[in-house]
Amino acid sequence: MAPSFFNFKELRRRSRHSFRTDRSTDTSSDASNGTAPTTGSLTPPSIGQQSDPALNLQLKDQLVSPSSSSLSRPAPQPYPNGNSNRYSVSGMAGLGAPMPSGKRSPTLPVSQYSPRVTNVQENTWVYQKVLLIYGTVGDPSHQSIDGTVTVSRLDENFPPISWPVCDSHFKALVYMMPGANRLRLDFSSPKLANSGSSNPIHASYLTVHMIPPSGAPPLQLAILLAKDSPGTFDAVPARIEREGNGLETAIRKFRMAAYLWQAFTAEQMWRNKFGRRVFRFEEEWTAGTSNHRDREYGTLRSEARIHVIRTDKTLAELRDMNRAQQNPHASDAGGLYGIAADAVRDYFKPLPGQKLYVSVLLLDAHWDTHHKTIVGHAALGGSVGDLHLGVFGSHCLQSYPTSFEEVVPAFTDCTPTDTNYVGNDCNDAGCSWEAANIGIGAHLHETGHLFGLPHQESGVMLRDYVTLNRSFLSREAYSTRTRSKGGPVMQGDECTWHRLDCLRFRSHPCFRLPNDPLMSPDDSVQAWPVDGLTIMAATGVSFVEIYGERDDVCHAWIEYPAENGGIQRVLTLNEQELRGRLPEGKRKGRLKLSIKSHGGGSLDIEDYNKLCSKESCLKLPSAVPGLTKNAYRGKKLGASKMEGSQPHEFIFTSALRQDRVLSRIIFHHGLAVDGVEFVYDDDSRQLFGKRGGSSGVFDMDIRRGEYITGFHVRSGFWIDAIQVLTSLGRKSPLYGNAHGGDGHTLIPPRGYNICGVTGSCGPWVDGFSVIVTR
Repeated sequence: MAPSFFNFKELRRRSRHSFRTDRSTDTSSDASNGTAPTTGSLTPPSIGQQSDPALNLQLKDQLVSPSSSSLSRPAPQPYPNGNSNRYSVSGMAGLGAPMPSGKRSPTLPVSQYSPRVTNVQENTWVYQKVLLIYGTVGDPSHQSIDGTVTVSRLDENFPPISWPVCDSHFKALVYMMPGANRLRLDFSSPKLANSGSSNPIHASYLTVHMIPPSGAPPLQLAILLAKDSPGTFDAVPARIEREGNGLETAIRKFRMAAYLWQAFTAEQMWRNKFGRRVFRFEEEWTAGTSNHRDREYGTLRSEARIHVIRTDKTLAELRDMNRAQQNPHASDAGGLYGIAADAVRDYFKPLPGQKLYVSVLLLDAHWDTHHKTIVGHAALGGSVGDLHLGVFGSHCLQSYPTSFEEVVPAFTDCTPTDTNYVGNDCNDAGCSWEAANIGIGAHLHETGHLFGLPHQESGVMLRDYVTLNRSFLSREAYSTRTRSKGGPVMQGDECTWHRLDCLRFRSHPCFRLPNDPLMSPDDSVQAWPVDGLTIMAATGVSFVEIYGERDDVCHAWIEYPAENGGIQRVLTLNEQELRGRLPEGKRKGRLKLSIKSHGGGSLDIEDYNKLCSKESCLKLPSAVPGLTKNAYRGKKLGASKMEGSQPHEFIFTSALRQDRVLSRIIFHHGLAVDGVEFVYDDDSRQLFGKRGGSSGVFDMDIRRGEYITGFHVRSGFWIDAIQVLTSLGRKSPLYGNAHGGDGHTLIPPRGYNICGVTGSCGPWVDGFSVIVTR
């Protein structure tokens, strides 16, 4: 009788269990918290001598199943030893398939030409529809090679897209879907063996996780047409024959342009150390347009929604308004912008206080061959109340790509611009790919304006979008603008968002990420001419722009990062330090500051010296006879520029006399603040502004010694609404137009109290601040 330890059933069971345990251990190494994984082509261990024949089938199923976490999502391989001379691997069975790297698997060489993504790490989290990746093939410092990188999804939910490799560098766009996006990158070149086989060996793998940031307001995309528009755009006959120039084609092209904006902006934010934060789009479930296969098979996807809006104007009325950038002195330069704003408001019907961010394509822009100008076009961006709007014409639309497969061809198409049919915008669109740059880039410029960006010294907000194509190409084509033959594109050659643009985006509500901490609803910034210049912001100061005499764009600034709990809610600015950051020739003269909060608020100080001069200081009698103390006027809200506006200012009676107590405050208001009346316990009164409209009364609790500690003010050109804050933590109602202007909270610095009010009044109050003293 055989010994008990020769129980064959038990041996068989242990063998199977041992095999599965090793496999589980391999899988864990692929997790995000595991050890440094490797990928590439490995031959599976031989299983011919396994005691359980069913293991053959089990392993086979696991190898081909896309749901297997360890095999369908390998991590990128480490870069091979640079001294190796092995640049290709001869055909080996199963070499192209991802395999586990357990102890029982033989270690086989990995191709040195497997693509290496340098800007995205394994298991990175992103928040946008389209991701821009770039990297290298081989070792560019030793040997350069051209070829093609094909990016495919392991779940085959998006067709493989090929991207050119130039001098061992490549760039590619990847379509993201919510959840884990498991990608395979294959390199092929006629100079390498086996690269064109059915089992390519120059492969690498990457997993990127995507979360849609539904907690941020979207950037809406809209196409605007006249009420009698045929819904077509300018195009040469060959283009019309090949792809059409109707509304459906316009939608596909505008959507793809918006995806390029998003991919470019997210990459720029990442390079500026702000993570891959970017604006999102409203999406709809519709026929996919991002690739050719979707159109052929009618595949439905969640794509960026393009709203189609018709105005109440005719085509002739719109085209008669020539608002192109070539004609800045037109008598009604904002005509088309106003028409677009009215149409967008009527279409979206926003609620009171709801901010809308809309980028509009004017489809009826048209190249007038007789007058050699573009009519029905406007290039403008900004805000009208709560509507943040950017508009741009469709005169370059024919050159835009409509899908991922067309991005590289669109940005390398050197077909000359035929001015018998389409315009050459600012003479910078001499060929098709340059027209795509102008159209997509200039529209992005106007979209930057709707997000609150001013012009900058460089980048998209100057006019560097003429090189926008370089962000998506590894080689540039011949340029008619510069008369250069093109060549390889390095990162330093690319178009950028300026650092100040990225700082503004960091605080913009459209760029919020799901894991961002909640911000205080008060995003305002306040300035007090005490102890130099004291700046206060509930959400913290983000950065300060410094402008010298006659500067129209910012060249110097100070950043106050919020990372690692470093938010500075109160800080003092020193004039010497501020001027020291300016060029030598700009350190004298008027000094202007623009202070930004982490919540997105802003405060402009037109003249530092004037705010901090004796004009902002006044003398108050103290409780000790013969002595005085200083009081300081805060930075005023409102423009004080209404017709008939007159200055108003007084010190509270209760601050001058100890036998007087403020008992109630009367607010006179309508759709703005007409005046504020301060009533004391002896019924004496002080009126700031004038009486008018409705009246609201707020009683102070004089028995508990309640006093004013601050005001919450909504203001823009004038004072829209006002609210008082007290020492007992109480707040009055917000009197006036509660949805007008921007919110500001006036609370004095620590150690100071409010002792009066200052400002101005015209037909109603158009300037307001407080006076503080120790």
